[in-house]
Amino acid sequence: MRHDFVKQVLVEMKKNPNIFFLTADLGFNALESIRDKFPDRFINVGVAEANMIGVATGLALNGKTVITYSIASFLTLRCFEQIRTDVCYHNLNVKLFGAGGGYNYATHGVTHHTVEDIAIMRALPNMQVMCPAYSWEAAGATKAALTTPGPTYMRLSKNPGTDFSQSKWQFKIGQGYEIKPGQDIVMISTGNILDLAIATAEKVESVLKKKVSVISMPSVKPLDHKLILTKTKKARAIFTIEEHSLIGGLGGAVAELLLSSLIRPKLFKSFGLPDHFIKNVGNRDYLLDQAGLSANNLSKQITSAYLKYF
Repeated sequence: MRHDFVKQVLVEMKKNPNIFFLTADLGFNALESIRDKFPDRFINVGVAEANMIGVATGLALNGKTVITYSIASFLTLRCFEQIRTDVCYHNLNVKLFGAGGGYNYATHGVTHHTVEDIAIMRALPNMQVMCPAYSWEAAGATKAALTTPGPTYMRLSKNPGTDFSQSKWQFKIGQGYEIKPGQDIVMISTGNILDLAIATAEKVESVLKKKVSVISMPSVKPLDHKLILTKTKKARAIFTIEEHSLIGGLGGAVAELLLSSLIRPKLFKSFGLPDHFIKNVGNRDYLLDQAGLSANNLSKQITSAYLKYF
């Protein structure tokens, strides 16, 4: 996915001479093309994320649009105060791109697991939050971030799923996409966990004989209110799936929207990462399984809950 991000950055930097790219000593075998093509607008600040946000703030205050790039956990946690007070308070054109959201840096341990970034960034005034699933979403979200005023945080995943892009789809901030049509059950996911949501939906359909809608929600803030409300008003059961803490992520955002819109589904449940650190070492699939996020486990829980209520 990061290569699609880099390709789009090259396009936007060529069009706009006011775009600068800052990295915190990250991007080997990925960012060389940006560095070589735009050496005067590419700055490696070193392993100093908070300082990177300070530099970005200074550039943005002088009319520049600034890309900041680092590992997602470092970008959102090490410099939260600078993002909040320097960038968001002044509503600056600083764009934060976090690599390796969720368990994408699984074998590196808890320091590199990014499980709370969406909640943190979603709470900040003026901040837009995007979490693409596919290559076309990543490219479109990058373009949107760099051409829309104000701060943006975007989570980049290392493992893009199968690309379900259709010619009729064009990425827009605040818009979701129904990847798989259905009306009885609605599953909403964000990021590259979407592949798991689709696999889960297929298993649920085979057992319950009900049609399951799967929605990709790459724009977490703002949400696609129209799509969510249209689909959930007609559905019997609603589920959210995310590679993020159950606290403050997509599930919370959808629940807030439904309740404030006076929609009271008989069955609503969020699936995500548990409220404790997973200290075991393994690849992404292993850690997701440890967190209960496998197609087999999710389909069993969804089927059981559905049969209990209907």
